Amino acid sequence: MNYIGVNGGVVDAADAVVSVRDHGFLYGIGLFETFRTYGGRPFLLERHLQRMAEGCRQLGIPYEPDTAALTDWARKLMKRNGLQEAYVRFTITAGEDALGLPMGDYMHPNQVLFAKALPQRPAELDTNGKELQLLKLRRNTPEGKVRFKSLHYMNNILAKRELSLYTSAARGAEGLMLTERGEVAEGIVSNVFFVKEGRLFTPDESTGILPGITREMVMALARSEGLEVETGLYPWEMLSTADEVFLTNSIQEIVPVTIIWKESERRAVGSGTAGPITSLLLKKYRQKAGGE
Repeated sequence: MNYIGVNGGVVDAADAVVSVRDHGFLYGIGLFETFRTYGGRPFLLERHLQRMAEGCRQLGIPYEPDTAALTDWARKLMKRNGLQEAYVRFTITAGEDALGLPMGDYMHPNQVLFAKALPQRPAELDTNGKELQLLKLRRNTPEGKVRFKSLHYMNNILAKRELSLYTSAARGAEGLMLTERGEVAEGIVSNVFFVKEGRLFTPDESTGILPGITREMVMALARSEGLEVETGLYPWEMLSTADEVFLTNSIQEIVPVTIIWKESERRAVGSGTAGPITSLLLKKYRQKAGGE
């Protein structure tokens, strides 16, 4: 990235700086959203900004979502970086404040926008899927009632470090965290779904997962196709014996899981390729994203 967006403008990457007194740096007080473009336009941006606005309200960070303004800002940043399509990250930090924990609201937040090339998605991923490795590290409890997509990402980084110790990591596996009670929570960078006997299951928000925007869209698409969708508290054994498993996030869309690991024990999911419900939902998701 040669250029980065800062507070509505676009500057050279070397000039994109915030103060060391920013409470995003000092205390992790800030939020971010990641999304991707289709046809050069951010997908589901309004939903991302609604989640951002609600989080900012709870943290005392002044922010009013403006979908049109952010779309225009992202377009300018993409153009400066020579991108037709992009992976975009929008960050709001608490801004500079006195050292110490404030009781009042913040007054001078910073906004930062990154845009980089979308990662290549191999065509065979839609059928062959990827692997999922059960991790020993447990998902920590959320900061508030519902998990923020916050600048405090230590749990995820420690999970990524653990994942690197497994053989599956070399093949691009995602890591899966359970709650302290042993219930399925979420991946390091993804929400998880599984299918048993034609019904779709995904962990409830009470497990401490991030309520993903793509997760929400997938549940709506499934219901529109007449599928029964259930959220709840599920043990690992229920997921590990599922007919189909898939992951969701805003950049990778829907990714089938065809192999699951518990330590060094390897098991195929279903037939070892993407299942019919996963494939249907991926097709419907892309139709929605493409405006069809």
